[in-house]
Amino acid sequence: MSTIRVADLPEAEQDFIRTTLRRSTPLHELLGLEIVEIGDSHALLSMPVREQAFNSTGNLHGGAIATLIDVAAGTAAARGSGFEPGKNSLVTADLHVRYLGRPHGDQVYARAEVLKAGRQLVIVECRVTDVEDRIIAAADFSMMLVPLRRPLRPVATAKDTDPDL
Repeated sequence: MSTIRVADLPEAEQDFIRTTLRRSTPLHELLGLEIVEIGDSHALLSMPVREQAFNSTGNLHGGAIATLIDVAAGTAAARGSGFEPGKNSLVTADLHVRYLGRPHGDQVYARAEVLKAGRQLVIVECRVTDVEDRIIAAADFSMMLVPLRRPLRPVATAKDTDPDL
């Protein structure tokens, strides 16, 4: 499979991808996360720089950046590993973020790339940049493939076969 740019897909497919990302995770909706591009072992996501993601000093919250990284890296890990929806689940094992600057412009982008996918552990590198391609954060990330498990809180729309992304 090759790289898919979401903007190149028909509008109905773009809406499906957007809805799937946000449907059962209100935090993704609040932050306005969008999948821009996915490939065999990478993912590119965007997040608007807006008040919902600001901290008390009016700057982009580190937790919002970490969430963007987590979702981008998880998406890349799902694509570039032995993950099989309905058979196993992916969970974050480790996330280390280095915050390197504040963004210019109204969007930030997280590009995550699988470095190595083992039987259980998937290692991902992620960089967050702004609209001027300035680096805002860099992260090391790992996910584990684990057996399916029941959610902590039942969600009406969730199925036991859904991934933990």
